[in-house]
Amino acid sequence: MKKILKIVLTVAFVAGSTSVFAQKLGRINMQELVFAMPETAEMQKNLEAYQKELQDQLETIGVEFNNKLNEYTKQVSDKNSTMSDSVRQLKEKELNDLKTRYDEFVQVSQQDMQKKQGELLEPIIVKAQDAVKEVSKAGGYTVVYDTSVNAVAYFDEAVVTDILPAVKTKLGIKDTPAAAPAAPAAK
Repeated sequence: MKKILKIVLTVAFVAGSTSVFAQKLGRINMQELVFAMPETAEMQKNLEAYQKELQDQLETIGVEFNNKLNEYTKQVSDKNSTMSDSVRQLKEKELNDLKTRYDEFVQVSQQDMQKKQGELLEPIIVKAQDAVKEVSKAGGYTVVYDTSVNAVAYFDEAVVTDILPAVKTKLGIKDTPAAAPAAPAAK
Protein backbone atom coordinates (compact mmCIF):
# COMPACT_ATOMS: atom_id res chain seq x y z
CA MET A 1 0.00 0.00 0.00
CA LYS A 2 2.84 2.38 0.85
CA LYS A 3 4.50 1.56 -2.43
CA ILE A 4 1.36 2.41 -4.41
CA LEU A 5 0.94 5.68 -2.49
CA LYS A 6 4.57 6.63 -3.22
CA ILE A 7 4.08 5.87 -6.93
CA VAL A 8 0.85 7.90 -7.07
CA LEU A 9 2.48 10.85 -5.28
CA THR A 10 5.54 10.67 -7.53
CA VAL A 11 3.39 10.62 -10.67
CA ALA A 12 1.28 13.51 -9.35
CA PHE A 13 4.40 15.52 -8.50
CA VAL A 14 5.99 14.91 -11.92
CA ALA A 15 2.73 15.75 -13.71
CA GLY A 16 2.29 18.90 -11.62
CA SER A 17 5.84 20.10 -12.15
CA THR A 18 5.61 19.42 -15.89
CA SER A 19 2.51 21.60 -16.17
CA VAL A 20 4.33 24.42 -14.36
CA PHE A 21 7.13 24.27 -16.93
CA ALA A 22 4.60 24.15 -19.76
CA GLN A 23 3.17 27.54 -18.79
CA LYS A 24 3.76 30.30 -21.29
CA LEU A 25 5.23 33.48 -19.83
CA GLY A 26 5.23 36.92 -21.42
CA ARG A 27 6.52 40.39 -20.70
CA ILE A 28 5.49 43.87 -21.78
CA ASN A 29 6.57 47.41 -21.08
CA MET A 30 3.19 49.01 -20.39
CA GLN A 31 4.67 52.50 -20.16
CA GLU A 32 6.15 52.19 -23.65
CA LEU A 33 2.83 50.88 -24.94
CA VAL A 34 0.81 53.73 -23.43
CA PHE A 35 3.26 56.36 -24.77
CA ALA A 36 3.07 54.77 -28.25
CA MET A 37 -0.72 55.00 -28.37
CA PRO A 38 -2.07 57.91 -30.45
CA GLU A 39 -4.55 58.69 -27.69
CA THR A 40 -1.63 59.65 -25.45
CA ALA A 41 -0.49 62.39 -27.85
CA GLU A 42 -4.05 63.76 -27.90
CA MET A 43 -4.19 63.57 -24.10
CA GLN A 44 -0.93 65.51 -23.91
CA LYS A 45 -2.38 68.28 -26.15
CA ASN A 46 -5.49 68.49 -23.97
CA LEU A 47 -3.37 68.60 -20.83
CA GLU A 48 -1.20 71.38 -22.23
CA ALA A 49 -4.30 73.41 -23.15
CA TYR A 50 -5.67 72.93 -19.63
CA GLN A 51 -2.31 73.95 -18.17
CA LYS A 52 -2.35 77.10 -20.33
CA GLU A 53 -5.80 78.02 -18.97
CA LEU A 54 -4.55 77.64 -15.41
CA GLN A 55 -1.38 79.59 -16.21
CA ASP A 56 -3.45 82.44 -17.71
CA GLN A 57 -5.57 82.63 -14.56
CA LEU A 58 -2.44 82.63 -12.43
CA GLU A 59 -0.95 85.46 -14.50
CA THR A 60 -4.15 87.48 -14.06
CA ILE A 61 -3.85 87.20 -10.28
CA GLY A 62 -0.15 88.07 -10.50
CA VAL A 63 -0.82 91.18 -12.61
CA GLU A 64 -3.50 92.32 -10.17
CA PHE A 65 -1.09 91.83 -7.27
CA ASN A 66 1.74 93.71 -9.01
CA ASN A 67 -0.55 96.63 -9.94
CA LYS A 68 -1.80 96.98 -6.38
CA LEU A 69 1.74 96.62 -5.01
CA ASN A 70 3.02 99.36 -7.35
CA GLU A 71 0.13 101.63 -6.37
CA TYR A 72 0.76 100.99 -2.68
CA THR A 73 4.52 101.55 -3.05
CA LYS A 74 3.95 104.86 -4.84
CA GLN A 75 1.56 106.06 -2.17
CA VAL A 76 3.82 105.03 0.69
CA SER A 77 6.93 106.57 -0.88
CA ASP A 78 5.16 109.81 -1.81
CA LYS A 79 6.08 112.44 0.77
CA ASN A 80 2.93 114.39 0.02
CA SER A 81 0.74 111.32 0.61
CA THR A 82 -2.08 111.74 3.09
CA MET A 83 -2.56 108.00 3.60
CA SER A 84 -3.67 107.27 7.12
CA ASP A 85 -2.44 104.29 9.10
CA SER A 86 -5.82 102.57 8.79
CA VAL A 87 -5.80 102.92 4.99
CA ARG A 88 -2.19 101.69 4.85
CA GLN A 89 -3.09 98.66 6.99
CA LEU A 90 -6.12 97.98 4.82
CA LYS A 91 -3.99 98.06 1.64
CA GLU A 92 -1.36 95.81 3.24
CA LYS A 93 -4.08 93.36 4.21
CA GLU A 94 -5.42 93.46 0.66
CA LEU A 95 -1.92 92.72 -0.70
CA ASN A 96 -1.46 89.86 1.77
CA ASP A 97 -4.86 88.45 0.81
CA LEU A 98 -3.93 88.59 -2.88
CA LYS A 99 -0.61 86.86 -2.16
CA THR A 100 -2.44 84.16 -0.20
CA ARG A 101 -4.96 83.76 -3.03
CA TYR A 102 -2.08 83.42 -5.51
CA ASP A 103 -0.31 80.78 -3.40
CA GLU A 104 -3.54 78.82 -2.88
CA PHE A 105 -4.28 78.96 -6.59
CA VAL A 106 -0.82 77.57 -7.38
CA GLN A 107 -1.43 74.65 -5.03
CA VAL A 108 -4.96 73.97 -6.26
CA SER A 109 -3.92 74.23 -9.91
CA GLN A 110 -1.18 71.62 -9.38
CA GLN A 111 -3.74 69.28 -7.82
CA ASP A 112 -6.16 70.00 -10.67
CA MET A 113 -3.46 69.19 -13.24
CA GLN A 114 -2.76 65.84 -11.57
CA LYS A 115 -6.49 65.07 -11.41
CA LYS A 116 -7.01 66.07 -15.04
CA GLN A 117 -4.04 63.94 -16.12
CA GLY A 118 -5.50 60.96 -14.27
CA GLU A 119 -8.92 61.49 -15.85
CA LEU A 120 -7.46 61.73 -19.34
CA LEU A 121 -5.01 58.85 -18.87
CA GLU A 122 -7.42 56.33 -17.33
CA PRO A 123 -9.30 55.36 -20.52
CA ILE A 124 -5.99 55.00 -22.38
CA ILE A 125 -4.63 52.65 -19.72
CA VAL A 126 -7.85 50.64 -19.70
CA LYS A 127 -7.68 50.28 -23.50
CA ALA A 128 -4.03 49.16 -23.27
CA GLN A 129 -4.83 46.67 -20.49
CA ASP A 130 -7.75 45.25 -22.48
CA ALA A 131 -5.50 44.77 -25.53
CA VAL A 132 -2.86 43.06 -23.37
CA LYS A 133 -5.51 40.71 -21.96
CA GLU A 134 -6.78 39.84 -25.45
CA VAL A 135 -3.30 39.21 -26.83
CA SER A 136 -2.34 37.23 -23.73
CA LYS A 137 -5.40 35.00 -23.95
CA ALA A 138 -5.04 34.55 -27.71
CA GLY A 139 -1.35 33.70 -27.30
CA GLY A 140 -1.97 31.27 -24.45
CA TYR A 141 0.10 33.21 -21.91
CA THR A 142 -0.40 32.23 -18.30
CA VAL A 143 1.51 35.17 -16.85
CA VAL A 144 2.58 38.49 -18.40
CA TYR A 145 5.01 40.69 -16.48
CA ASP A 146 5.01 44.48 -16.74
CA THR A 147 8.68 45.38 -17.07
CA SER A 148 8.08 49.14 -16.74
CA VAL A 149 7.42 48.91 -13.01
CA ASN A 150 10.45 46.78 -12.20
CA ALA A 151 8.23 44.21 -10.53
CA VAL A 152 10.41 41.36 -11.78
CA ALA A 153 13.89 40.91 -10.35
CA TYR A 154 15.02 38.77 -13.27
CA PHE A 155 13.69 37.04 -16.31
CA ASP A 156 15.37 35.15 -19.11
CA GLU A 157 14.51 37.11 -22.26
CA ALA A 158 14.87 33.94 -24.32
CA VAL A 159 12.13 32.21 -22.32
CA VAL A 160 9.77 35.08 -21.51
CA THR A 161 8.15 36.39 -24.68
CA ASP A 162 7.81 40.14 -25.20
CA ILE A 163 4.20 40.66 -26.31
CA LEU A 164 4.55 44.44 -26.86
CA PRO A 165 4.80 44.08 -30.67
CA ALA A 166 1.64 41.94 -30.77
CA VAL A 167 -0.30 44.37 -28.57
CA LYS A 168 0.86 47.33 -30.69
CA THR A 169 -0.36 45.48 -33.77
CA LYS A 170 -3.69 44.77 -32.03
CA LEU A 171 -4.06 48.50 -31.34
CA GLY A 172 -2.93 49.47 -34.85
CA ILE A 173 0.22 51.21 -33.65
CA LYS A 174 3.08 51.46 -36.12
CA ASP A 175 6.35 50.36 -34.57
CA THR A 176 8.09 53.74 -34.46
CA PRO A 177 9.93 54.95 -31.38
CA ALA A 178 7.74 57.37 -29.45
CA ALA A 179 9.25 60.07 -27.29
CA ALA A 180 7.96 60.12 -23.75
CA PRO A 181 5.90 63.28 -23.08
CA ALA A 182 7.54 65.91 -20.94
CA ALA A 183 6.23 66.33 -17.42
CA PRO A 184 3.98 69.38 -16.93
CA ALA A 185 5.92 72.41 -15.79
CA ALA A 186 5.33 73.29 -12.16
CA LYS A 187 5.41 76.85 -10.94
